[in-house]
Amino acid sequence: MFQQLLNWRTLLAFLAILIVSGTVWYSSYLAQKIEKEERQKVELWVQAGISISDPLNTYDTRLPLLVAQQNDIPIIATTERDSIMESVNLDSAEIADAWAAGDSAKDLNKNSYLLKKLQQFQSNKTFIEVPVNILDSTQRNRYYYGESQLLKEVRYYPLVQLLIVGLFIFITIQAIRVSFRSTQNGVWAGMAKETAHQLGTPVSSLEGWVEILKETHSKEDFVYEIEKDVTRLRLVSDRFGKIGSKPQLEEKNIVLQVQEMMEYVQKRAGGRVSFDMNAHEQNIIAKISAPLFDWVIENLLKNALDAMEGKGKITIDISNQESTIMIDVADTGKGISRQNIAKVFKPGFTTKKRGWGLGLSLSKRIIDQYHQGSLTVKHSELGKGTTFRIILKK
Repeated sequence: MFQQLLNWRTLLAFLAILIVSGTVWYSSYLAQKIEKEERQKVELWVQAGISISDPLNTYDTRLPLLVAQQNDIPIIATTERDSIMESVNLDSAEIADAWAAGDSAKDLNKNSYLLKKLQQFQSNKTFIEVPVNILDSTQRNRYYYGESQLLKEVRYYPLVQLLIVGLFIFITIQAIRVSFRSTQNGVWAGMAKETAHQLGTPVSSLEGWVEILKETHSKEDFVYEIEKDVTRLRLVSDRFGKIGSKPQLEEKNIVLQVQEMMEYVQKRAGGRVSFDMNAHEQNIIAKISAPLFDWVIENLLKNALDAMEGKGKITIDISNQESTIMIDVADTGKGISRQNIAKVFKPGFTTKKRGWGLGLSLSKRIIDQYHQGSLTVKHSELGKGTTFRIILKK
C-alpha cells in the first residue's frame, strides 16, 4: 500500500507543497518585518516634519529634510476628526484628474481619490497619533499610511510563485505523459509488427500445404475449412502488420462491412445468442481501412459475447448523420462498473480470467488515431449490458 502511494506523482505533489508552504511562510515573515520597519519610517517621517515646521527649532534641519525625502510610503495626514490636511506619495496624476473633474477649489476633503484612499487606510487601522504641540496633548493629528510597493510585492510573491510552480508541474506532467504514451505506442507497434513477422513464415507455409491438399483431396470438405482458417490467419497477420504505420483509407460501405463481420462472429457464437442489425440506409460510405475496421467490430462483438457468457442479444445500430456516422454495439451482458468504465481502454486492463486486455485498447487506437474518429462507452449498467459507440467522420 505504501509503495503504491509513493510514486513520482505523489513525490512531485509533496515537493510542490513544500516549496509553496515554505515560500508562503517566508514571505509572511518578510512582510511582517517590512511592516514593522515601515511603521518606524512613518514615525521618523512624522517627527522629521514636526522638526522642520517647528518655528522654535534652531538646529540644523538637513537631517530631518533627508529623512522626509527618503520616505516612499503613502501617507495621509488628518486632524483627530479625520479632516485631511496633506498627503504624500500618492498618485498625483489621479489627484489632479479628480480635481479637474469637479473640484476647482482643490479642497482636499472633497477629493474623491483622497477620500477613497483614506477609507482604505482607515479600514487597515494603520495610523500614528501625534500631539499637535507639546503644550497641548489633547489635540492630536493622525497620520494614516498604506503599504509601500515593496511590501505589496512581497505579499503577492507567493501567489506568483504558486502559479509558476503550478505551471511547472503541469508542463512536467504533460511532458511525462507524452513521453510515456510515445514509449507505450512504440512498444505496442513493435510487438504487433514482430507478431506479424513471426506469423508470416508459418502462414505462408500453411498456404502452400493447403494448395497441395486441394490437389490431392479436392473433394474433402475439411480442406476448404482449413483454407478458411489459414486465410483468417493471413488476415490477422495483415492486421498486426498495419499497427504502427499509417494505413491507407478507402471508401467502403459501412453497412456491408459491419454486416459481414457480424455474420462471421454469429456463426461461431452458438444458438443462444441472437444478433440484430438496424441501419437507416443500406449504403453508407466512409473512408476506412477495412482490415483494421473489421478488427474493431470483431473485438466489440467478441467482448459482448464474453460479457453475456454465451446467452443474450447483441444489437448493432448504424445511423447516418449530417457529418458523421454512428455505430452502436449493444449487448445484454453483465455490464461495466462505474469505476471500470474509465479503465476499459487502458492497455492491460481486463476483467476476464484469460486475456491480455489489449483488444479494446487497440480498437480505440485504430478508431481514434487511424480513422480520426472516436470509440467510447456510450452507456453501461451492471446486470443489464453495455453499449459501445463508434463515431466516424464522413
